[in-house]
Amino acid sequence: MIEAILTYDFLQNAFAAGLIIGVIAPLLGVFIVVRRLSLIADALSHVTLAGIAGSLFLSQSVAALAALNPLYLGIAASVAGSVMIERLRRLYKHYEELAIPIILSAGIGFGAIFISLAQGFQTDLFGYLFGSVSAVSRQDLWIVTAIAGVVVLFILLFYKELFVLSFDEEFAKASGLPSRWIHFLFMIVTALVIAGSMRIVGILLVSSLMTLPVAAAMRISGSFKGTILWSVLFGEFSVLAGLVMAFYFNLAPGGTIVVTSIVVLLLVIAFSKSVRTKTNEVVT
Repeated sequence: MIEAILTYDFLQNAFAAGLIIGVIAPLLGVFIVVRRLSLIADALSHVTLAGIAGSLFLSQSVAALAALNPLYLGIAASVAGSVMIERLRRLYKHYEELAIPIILSAGIGFGAIFISLAQGFQTDLFGYLFGSVSAVSRQDLWIVTAIAGVVVLFILLFYKELFVLSFDEEFAKASGLPSRWIHFLFMIVTALVIAGSMRIVGILLVSSLMTLPVAAAMRISGSFKGTILWSVLFGEFSVLAGLVMAFYFNLAPGGTIVVTSIVVLLLVIAFSKSVRTKTNEVVT
């Protein structure tokens, strides 16, 4: 496996991008889960699908756009979707959760239209839906690296504000924090991570990488920073193990990564239950 990675550029790109995504997706996922915004990741992933399908359709229809990287329009659609969710949340102040199914439905609708209009890109679309080891280009790797830089910088600059907003949004507003703008930036960063992760994990499965490692970490960690650390460790393990299985068995990496995350979660749940049972027996 190591020899193959050193030999083939596409494997180097895939594993390098996977290592980066294994950090930034769970890192941002901790704040998403704590703030109970997990479904937003699903909504933005479907909007990203519409952007990707639209880009593939345009590349077939317009000769000048044949060389356009679909990732660009996917990122643009994801960011636009995050902006629309925020606007709809303000429009429906007492029913903010309506914003998510509205945008999710729009993403599915436009995606279905572009897919039905275009012909002959089923193979390309499968790679975007469920990830592909061989499809990650050097350009994709640089885009993922740039997104990772934005994510890390954002969390470093606004960690305290995000922490307060995650656990007590009303207190954050009363304290004078610019909660609206921080949440707006948070949504844009989330959109970037979702769009950047689709080459490895796939559009339909990227939200799982942002939530499953966090769910496992929450079972064994007693602090917020500990949850972040364990989430990243579980995320990295899931990505690396998933990519290795995808390479050897010729499977979609998104599926192997998510299944690995589920196995990790089940093992952690079993371990935590076992520890608690033994603790109760000792106390008794």
